[in-house]
Amino acid sequence: MVTEHSPQGFDYIPSREGMPPRAIAPSMISRGITAFMLILVLLYFIFPVYWVIISATKTNAELANTFGLWFATHGEDTESKSLIEAIGVNYDKLMSWTRGNFWRWVVNSLLYSTASAAIGTLISVMAGYSLAKFTFPGKNLSTGIIMAGLLMPAALLTVPMYIVFLHLGISNTMASIIVPCCVSPFGVFLGRVYAQTSVPTELIEAARIDGASEARIFFTIVLRILAPAMVTIFLFIFVACWNNFLLPLMMISTDTLKPVTLGLYGMMSYFNPEKGAVMMGALFGVIPLIILFLGLQKYWQSGLAAGSVKG
Repeated sequence: MVTEHSPQGFDYIPSREGMPPRAIAPSMISRGITAFMLILVLLYFIFPVYWVIISATKTNAELANTFGLWFATHGEDTESKSLIEAIGVNYDKLMSWTRGNFWRWVVNSLLYSTASAAIGTLISVMAGYSLAKFTFPGKNLSTGIIMAGLLMPAALLTVPMYIVFLHLGISNTMASIIVPCCVSPFGVFLGRVYAQTSVPTELIEAARIDGASEARIFFTIVLRILAPAMVTIFLFIFVACWNNFLLPLMMISTDTLKPVTLGLYGMMSYFNPEKGAVMMGALFGVIPLIILFLGLQKYWQSGLAAGSVKG
């Protein structure tokens, strides 16, 4: 490593790539403690997934009588069985108990969550942008109502929404799930924060001077700047709709319209349900979320930091 000279005449050793300068670098003890804590956090999040994978291959008797952190190597008749056979048995039970509707429920959840997240993201960004960059009567009141919406539990609004949708004749339809999930006060709040800090006012004024309409400015300039933030809002709404249970429980009564959360709850409502099959259904039901987060990882990570730095 070559020693360089600073303008003041002092020698210093350049830090390695990806490492801070030696003067402010953490000590070995600090790095060791940090690595240890990160490993504990990793195990904390990975362990439930690992346990579900193990449990998804077992029967009710094996869940009670075998070691909980490893696959069962013997069946109920004490004959050895392979892992593939155990998975096949529980998959057949899953399809049988759900009357072949399980994958339809997964598709329903994908449809509800994707439609709600796409529409809700556009609404949130439009509302947040208008609150951040426009002045109009009632702006402060509108902002206060949205902030109050952040404090209101969604479960509190489920029964009133059911009554309204019942009188409108749209209960027990896909719209009864998609429409409520589109409205996200938290998404509007994030859209407002991102628009305030990431969209330069000078850029908007320059576009107006060039003769661009407000709609053109929003759809051709603002949306491109807020793309990482939109991915973050999309994921928040998608996950909230995917995990929603009380709303579908109130709105949906037809088996073919149920999301996967409501369908798995129906399996558990039977007497002595096959818990291993339910675990397998829960595992299959969370795989789309994992794929979505991994696929959009680069965008939502940059979107989380988009509103933290102005300009």
